[in-house]
Amino acid sequence: MKITAAVVERPGASFVLQELELGYLRDDEILVRNAASGICHTDLICRDQLYPVPLPAVLGHEGAGVVEAVGLDVTKFAPGDRVCMSYDSCGHCPACSKALGVYCHEFFARNFAASRSADGSSALSRDGEAIHAHFFGQSSFATQSVARERNIVRLDDTIPLDIAAPFGCGIQTGAGSVLNVMRPPAGSTIAVFGAGAVGLSAVMAAQIAGCTTIIAVDIRQNRLELAREVGATHVVDPSQTDAVEAIRALTGFGVEFSLEATGVTDVLRMAVDCLAPMGVCGVVGAPAFGAEVALDVNTILAGGRVVRGIVEGESIPSEFLPQLFELWRAGRFPVDRMMTYYDFDQIDQAAKDAEAGIVIKPVLRIG
Repeated sequence: MKITAAVVERPGASFVLQELELGYLRDDEILVRNAASGICHTDLICRDQLYPVPLPAVLGHEGAGVVEAVGLDVTKFAPGDRVCMSYDSCGHCPACSKALGVYCHEFFARNFAASRSADGSSALSRDGEAIHAHFFGQSSFATQSVARERNIVRLDDTIPLDIAAPFGCGIQTGAGSVLNVMRPPAGSTIAVFGAGAVGLSAVMAAQIAGCTTIIAVDIRQNRLELAREVGATHVVDPSQTDAVEAIRALTGFGVEFSLEATGVTDVLRMAVDCLAPMGVCGVVGAPAFGAEVALDVNTILAGGRVVRGIVEGESIPSEFLPQLFELWRAGRFPVDRMMTYYDFDQIDQAAKDAEAGIVIKPVLRIG
Protein backbone atom coordinates (compact mmCIF):
# COMPACT_ATOMS: atom_id res chain seq x y z
CA MET A 1 0.00 0.00 0.00
CA LYS A 2 1.03 3.61 -0.57
CA ILE A 3 1.67 5.87 2.43
CA THR A 4 3.07 9.35 2.97
CA ALA A 5 6.10 9.73 5.22
CA ALA A 6 8.68 12.38 6.14
CA VAL A 7 12.04 11.09 4.91
CA VAL A 8 15.46 12.32 6.05
CA GLU A 9 17.90 11.58 3.23
CA ARG A 10 21.24 12.50 4.79
CA PRO A 11 22.69 13.97 8.00
CA GLY A 12 21.15 17.34 8.84
CA ALA A 13 18.78 17.28 5.85
CA SER A 14 15.21 18.55 5.91
CA PHE A 15 12.20 16.35 6.61
CA VAL A 16 10.57 15.88 3.20
CA LEU A 17 7.15 14.30 2.66
CA GLN A 18 7.31 11.50 0.10
CA GLU A 19 5.11 8.68 -1.12
CA LEU A 20 6.47 5.30 -0.01
CA GLU A 21 5.38 1.70 -0.38
CA LEU A 22 4.46 -0.18 2.78
CA GLY A 23 4.85 -3.95 2.51
CA TYR A 24 2.89 -6.76 4.12
CA LEU A 25 2.57 -7.06 7.89
CA ARG A 26 4.42 -9.87 9.60
CA ASP A 27 2.56 -12.09 12.06
CA ASP A 28 3.67 -10.12 15.15
CA GLU A 29 3.11 -6.65 13.65
CA ILE A 30 0.34 -4.07 13.98
CA LEU A 31 -0.56 -1.41 11.42
CA VAL A 32 -1.53 1.94 12.96
CA ARG A 33 -3.01 4.84 11.03
CA ASN A 34 -1.39 7.83 12.70
CA ALA A 35 -3.45 10.79 13.80
CA ALA A 36 -0.60 12.66 15.50
CA SER A 37 3.06 12.50 16.46
CA GLY A 38 5.17 14.56 18.77
CA ILE A 39 8.60 15.75 17.66
CA CYS A 40 11.23 14.87 20.25
CA HIS A 41 14.81 16.09 20.70
CA THR A 42 15.89 12.50 19.99
CA ASP A 43 14.40 12.72 16.49
CA LEU A 44 16.55 15.77 15.80
CA ILE A 45 19.82 14.38 17.13
CA CYS A 46 19.26 11.22 15.09
CA ARG A 47 18.57 13.30 11.99
CA ASP A 48 21.86 15.08 12.66
CA GLN A 49 23.67 11.80 13.46
CA LEU A 50 24.67 12.58 17.03
CA TYR A 51 23.14 9.14 17.42
CA PRO A 52 24.09 7.15 14.31
CA VAL A 53 20.75 6.03 12.86
CA PRO A 54 21.08 4.74 9.27
CA LEU A 55 19.70 7.03 6.55
CA PRO A 56 17.57 7.58 4.53
CA ALA A 57 15.01 6.96 7.24
CA VAL A 58 11.58 7.77 8.56
CA LEU A 59 11.94 8.93 12.17
CA GLY A 60 9.30 9.79 14.77
CA HIS A 61 8.62 7.93 18.01
CA GLU A 62 5.71 9.65 19.75
CA GLY A 63 2.85 8.45 17.59
CA ALA A 64 -0.86 7.96 18.28
CA GLY A 65 -3.64 6.73 16.05
CA VAL A 66 -6.04 3.90 15.27
CA VAL A 67 -5.21 0.26 14.59
CA GLU A 68 -5.96 -0.64 10.96
CA ALA A 69 -4.78 -4.26 10.82
CA VAL A 70 -3.02 -6.87 12.94
CA GLY A 71 -0.80 -9.87 12.20
CA LEU A 72 -1.89 -13.45 12.86
CA ASP A 73 -0.05 -13.69 16.20
CA VAL A 74 -1.47 -10.45 17.65
CA THR A 75 -4.08 -11.12 20.36
CA LYS A 76 -4.20 -7.98 22.52
CA PHE A 77 -5.25 -5.44 19.88
CA ALA A 78 -7.79 -5.31 17.08
CA PRO A 79 -8.68 -2.97 14.21
CA GLY A 80 -10.41 0.13 15.51
CA ASP A 81 -8.46 0.34 18.78
CA ARG A 82 -7.24 3.83 19.64
CA VAL A 83 -3.56 3.59 20.67
CA CYS A 84 -0.39 5.53 21.37
CA MET A 85 3.10 4.16 20.76
CA SER A 86 6.29 4.09 22.81
CA TYR A 87 9.71 2.35 22.78
CA ASP A 88 10.25 -1.26 21.71
CA SER A 89 11.92 -4.09 23.65
CA CYS A 90 12.54 -7.79 23.16
CA GLY A 91 10.55 -9.15 26.10
CA HIS A 92 12.89 -12.02 26.96
CA CYS A 93 16.34 -10.68 27.98
CA PRO A 94 17.37 -10.42 31.67
CA ALA A 95 16.24 -6.78 31.86
CA CYS A 96 12.89 -7.41 30.19
CA SER A 97 12.29 -10.39 32.48
CA LYS A 98 12.48 -7.91 35.38
CA ALA A 99 9.95 -5.58 33.68
CA LEU A 100 12.76 -3.17 32.78
CA GLY A 101 12.33 -3.07 29.02
CA VAL A 102 13.92 0.40 29.02
CA TYR A 103 17.23 -1.37 29.66
CA CYS A 104 16.53 -4.20 27.20
CA HIS A 105 19.76 -5.80 26.01
CA GLU A 106 18.50 -5.17 22.46
CA PHE A 107 17.33 -1.60 23.12
CA PHE A 108 19.56 0.09 20.55
CA ALA A 109 18.92 -2.57 17.91
CA ARG A 110 15.17 -2.31 18.36
CA ASN A 111 14.91 1.46 18.66
CA PHE A 112 17.83 3.07 16.81
CA ALA A 113 18.76 0.60 14.06
CA ALA A 114 15.69 1.68 12.05
CA SER A 115 15.03 -1.84 10.81
CA ARG A 116 13.36 -5.04 11.91
CA SER A 117 15.51 -6.57 14.63
CA ALA A 118 15.01 -10.13 13.34
CA ASP A 119 16.62 -9.68 9.92
CA GLY A 120 17.45 -6.00 9.35
CA SER A 121 14.65 -5.53 6.82
CA SER A 122 12.23 -2.63 6.52
CA ALA A 123 8.52 -2.45 5.84
CA LEU A 124 9.04 0.72 3.78
CA SER A 125 10.49 1.15 0.32
CA ARG A 126 10.76 3.74 -2.46
CA ASP A 127 11.02 2.67 -6.08
CA GLY A 128 12.12 -0.78 -4.94
CA GLU A 129 14.81 0.53 -2.57
CA ALA A 130 14.41 -0.03 1.17
CA ILE A 131 13.90 3.06 3.35
CA HIS A 132 14.91 2.65 6.98
CA ALA A 133 11.90 2.46 9.28
CA HIS A 134 10.85 0.80 12.59
CA PHE A 135 12.51 3.67 14.50
CA PHE A 136 11.52 3.00 18.13
CA GLY A 137 9.28 0.30 16.72
CA GLN A 138 7.07 2.84 14.91
CA SER A 139 8.61 5.56 12.66
CA SER A 140 5.59 7.76 13.37
CA PHE A 141 6.45 10.60 10.96
CA ALA A 142 4.15 8.85 8.51
CA THR A 143 0.48 8.33 7.79
CA GLN A 144 0.88 4.70 8.88
CA SER A 145 3.24 2.97 11.35
CA VAL A 146 4.18 -0.66 11.86
CA ALA A 147 4.35 -1.46 15.57
CA ARG A 148 4.19 -4.46 17.93
CA GLU A 149 2.13 -5.43 20.96
CA ARG A 150 4.99 -4.54 23.31
CA ASN A 151 5.20 -0.91 22.28
CA ILE A 152 1.61 0.26 21.98
CA VAL A 153 -0.88 1.29 24.64
CA ARG A 154 -4.66 1.22 24.25
CA LEU A 155 -6.45 4.54 24.81
CA ASP A 156 -10.04 5.22 25.79
CA ASP A 157 -12.18 7.84 24.08
CA THR A 158 -11.58 10.56 26.67
CA ILE A 159 -8.09 11.63 25.65
CA PRO A 160 -7.53 13.24 22.23
CA LEU A 161 -4.95 11.48 20.09
CA ASP A 162 -3.04 14.71 19.47
CA ILE A 163 -2.57 15.15 23.23
CA ALA A 164 -1.78 11.48 23.92
CA ALA A 165 0.97 11.22 21.29
CA PRO A 166 3.84 13.01 23.12
CA PHE A 167 3.27 10.95 26.27
CA GLY A 168 5.06 8.03 24.59
CA CYS A 169 8.58 9.41 25.10
CA GLY A 170 9.37 12.91 26.35
CA ILE A 171 6.51 13.27 28.81
CA GLN A 172 6.90 9.81 30.33
CA THR A 173 10.67 10.36 30.53
CA GLY A 174 10.36 13.50 32.62
CA ALA A 175 7.47 12.35 34.79
CA GLY A 176 8.79 8.82 35.21
CA SER A 177 12.24 10.00 36.24
CA VAL A 178 10.60 11.65 39.23
CA LEU A 179 7.70 9.34 40.03
CA ASN A 180 9.21 5.95 39.11
CA VAL A 181 12.93 6.40 39.82
CA MET A 182 13.64 9.20 42.29
CA ARG A 183 10.35 8.87 44.18
CA PRO A 184 10.96 11.98 46.28
CA PRO A 185 9.17 11.97 49.64
CA ALA A 186 6.72 14.79 50.28
CA GLY A 187 8.61 17.91 51.35
CA SER A 188 11.68 17.10 49.22
CA THR A 189 13.83 19.53 47.24
CA ILE A 190 14.56 19.07 43.54
CA ALA A 191 16.28 21.03 40.76
CA VAL A 192 15.38 20.35 37.11
CA PHE A 193 17.95 21.48 34.55
CA GLY A 194 16.27 22.23 31.24
CA ALA A 195 12.66 23.43 31.03
CA GLY A 196 11.80 21.74 27.76
CA ALA A 197 9.15 19.05 27.42
CA VAL A 198 11.07 16.54 29.55
CA GLY A 199 12.03 19.06 32.22
CA LEU A 200 8.57 20.61 32.50
CA SER A 201 7.02 17.14 32.77
CA ALA A 202 9.45 16.50 35.64
CA VAL A 203 8.48 19.80 37.31
CA MET A 204 4.79 18.83 37.16
CA ALA A 205 5.59 15.36 38.49
CA ALA A 206 7.59 16.85 41.36
CA GLN A 207 4.57 18.90 42.38
CA ILE A 208 2.40 15.78 42.20
CA ALA A 209 4.92 13.97 44.41
CA GLY A 210 4.69 16.71 47.02
CA CYS A 211 8.10 18.34 46.63
CA THR A 212 8.03 21.71 48.35
CA THR A 213 11.10 23.23 46.71
CA ILE A 214 11.06 22.78 42.93
CA ILE A 215 13.75 24.73 41.07
CA ALA A 216 13.64 25.01 37.29
CA VAL A 217 16.91 25.98 35.56
CA ASP A 218 16.93 27.30 31.99
CA ILE A 219 18.23 30.25 29.96
CA ARG A 220 14.93 30.95 28.17
CA GLN A 221 12.60 33.26 30.09
CA ASN A 222 9.40 32.01 28.44
CA ARG A 223 10.19 28.49 29.63
CA LEU A 224 10.99 29.66 33.14
CA GLU A 225 7.69 31.53 33.25
CA LEU A 226 5.78 28.42 32.21
CA ALA A 227 7.73 26.36 34.73
CA ARG A 228 6.50 28.68 37.48
CA GLU A 229 2.94 28.34 36.26
CA VAL A 230 3.00 24.52 36.28
CA GLY A 231 4.74 23.89 39.59
CA ALA A 232 8.21 25.40 40.00
CA THR A 233 8.61 27.29 43.26
CA HIS A 234 11.82 28.98 42.07
CA VAL A 235 13.57 29.54 38.74
CA VAL A 236 17.24 30.10 37.94
CA ASP A 237 18.79 31.46 34.76
CA PRO A 238 22.42 30.21 34.62
CA SER A 239 23.30 32.86 32.03
CA GLN A 240 22.62 35.50 34.67
CA THR A 241 23.90 33.85 37.86
CA ASP A 242 25.90 30.91 39.16
CA ALA A 243 23.22 28.20 39.19
CA VAL A 244 24.92 26.02 41.78
CA GLU A 245 25.38 28.90 44.22
CA ALA A 246 21.82 30.08 43.62
CA ILE A 247 20.45 26.62 44.40
CA ARG A 248 22.55 26.36 47.55
CA ALA A 249 21.34 29.79 48.62
CA LEU A 250 17.73 28.72 48.15
CA THR A 251 18.08 25.43 50.01
CA GLY A 252 20.91 26.05 52.46
CA PHE A 253 22.79 22.88 51.55
CA GLY A 254 21.81 21.84 48.02
CA VAL A 255 18.92 19.79 46.70
CA GLU A 256 18.08 16.19 47.50
CA PHE A 257 17.32 15.42 43.85
CA SER A 258 18.36 16.88 40.50
CA LEU A 259 17.51 15.99 36.92
CA GLU A 260 19.72 16.86 33.94
CA ALA A 261 17.53 17.15 30.84
CA THR A 262 19.62 19.26 28.44
CA GLY A 263 22.31 16.88 27.18
CA VAL A 264 24.94 19.57 27.83
CA THR A 265 27.91 18.19 29.77
CA ASP A 266 28.63 21.48 31.59
CA VAL A 267 25.05 21.47 32.81
CA LEU A 268 25.42 17.91 34.06
CA ARG A 269 28.33 19.09 36.19
CA MET A 270 26.03 21.76 37.70
CA ALA A 271 23.32 19.16 38.36
CA VAL A 272 25.82 17.05 40.31
CA ASP A 273 27.49 19.93 42.15
CA CYS A 274 24.18 21.32 43.44
CA LEU A 275 23.31 18.11 45.30
CA ALA A 276 23.11 17.92 49.06
CA PRO A 277 24.91 15.01 50.76
CA MET A 278 23.27 11.71 49.75
CA GLY A 279 21.54 13.53 46.90
CA VAL A 280 20.66 11.80 43.61
CA CYS A 281 21.23 13.22 40.13
CA GLY A 282 19.27 11.60 37.29
CA VAL A 283 20.67 11.93 33.77
CA VAL A 284 18.21 11.93 30.86
CA GLY A 285 19.67 14.54 28.47
CA ALA A 286 21.35 12.89 25.47
CA PRO A 287 24.56 14.42 24.06
CA ALA A 288 26.50 13.04 21.10
CA PHE A 289 27.98 9.57 21.40
CA GLY A 290 31.36 9.72 23.14
CA ALA A 291 30.54 12.86 25.18
CA GLU A 292 32.36 12.91 28.51
CA VAL A 293 32.05 14.99 31.67
CA ALA A 294 34.53 15.76 34.46
CA LEU A 295 33.22 15.30 38.01
CA ASP A 296 34.93 15.92 41.32
CA VAL A 297 35.31 12.40 42.70
CA ASN A 298 35.42 13.51 46.32
CA THR A 299 32.21 15.47 45.94
CA ILE A 300 30.52 12.19 45.06
CA LEU A 301 32.50 10.00 47.44
CA ALA A 302 32.45 12.07 50.61
CA GLY A 303 28.80 13.06 50.35
CA GLY A 304 27.44 9.69 49.31
CA ARG A 305 26.00 11.32 46.21
CA VAL A 306 24.59 9.26 43.34
CA VAL A 307 24.69 9.94 39.58
CA ARG A 308 22.57 7.59 37.50
CA GLY A 309 21.19 7.32 34.00
CA ILE A 310 17.47 7.02 33.39
CA VAL A 311 15.86 5.83 30.15
CA GLU A 312 12.21 6.61 29.33
CA GLY A 313 11.50 7.31 33.01
CA GLU A 314 11.80 3.56 33.64
CA SER A 315 8.21 3.43 32.47
CA ILE A 316 6.21 0.33 31.62
CA PRO A 317 4.07 2.26 29.14
CA SER A 318 0.97 0.06 29.42
CA GLU A 319 0.92 0.71 33.18
CA PHE A 320 2.41 4.19 33.58
CA LEU A 321 0.82 6.08 30.70
CA PRO A 322 -2.76 5.39 31.88
CA GLN A 323 -1.77 6.84 35.27
CA LEU A 324 -0.48 9.99 33.57
CA PHE A 325 -3.63 10.26 31.46
CA GLU A 326 -5.72 10.15 34.64
CA LEU A 327 -3.61 12.94 36.14
CA TRP A 328 -4.07 14.97 32.95
CA ARG A 329 -7.83 14.47 33.02
CA ALA A 330 -7.88 15.61 36.66
CA GLY A 331 -6.05 18.83 35.72
CA ARG A 332 -2.99 17.91 37.80
CA PHE A 333 -0.64 17.27 34.85
CA PRO A 334 -1.32 20.04 32.29
CA VAL A 335 1.25 19.00 29.70
CA ASP A 336 -0.96 20.25 26.87
CA ARG A 337 0.08 23.78 27.89
CA MET A 338 3.50 23.20 26.34
CA MET A 339 2.19 21.71 23.07
CA THR A 340 2.06 23.61 19.76
CA TYR A 341 0.32 22.01 16.80
CA TYR A 342 1.44 21.81 13.17
CA ASP A 343 -0.01 20.21 10.05
CA PHE A 344 2.01 17.25 8.80
CA ASP A 345 3.38 19.17 5.83
CA GLN A 346 4.82 21.74 8.27
CA ILE A 347 7.12 19.15 9.89
CA ASP A 348 10.37 20.82 8.88
CA GLN A 349 9.19 24.19 10.18
CA ALA A 350 8.08 22.54 13.42
CA ALA A 351 11.55 21.03 13.85
CA LYS A 352 13.21 24.40 13.22
CA ASP A 353 10.90 26.14 15.69
CA ALA A 354 11.76 23.54 18.35
CA GLU A 355 15.50 23.97 17.76
CA ALA A 356 15.17 27.76 17.97
CA GLY A 357 13.29 27.50 21.27
CA ILE A 358 10.20 29.15 19.76
CA VAL A 359 8.04 26.19 20.83
CA ILE A 360 8.51 23.60 23.56
CA LYS A 361 6.70 20.50 22.28
CA PRO A 362 5.70 20.53 18.62
CA VAL A 363 2.97 18.03 17.77
CA LEU A 364 2.12 17.06 14.19
CA ARG A 365 -1.49 16.51 13.21
CA ILE A 366 -1.19 13.81 10.57
CA GLY A 367 -4.64 12.49 9.86
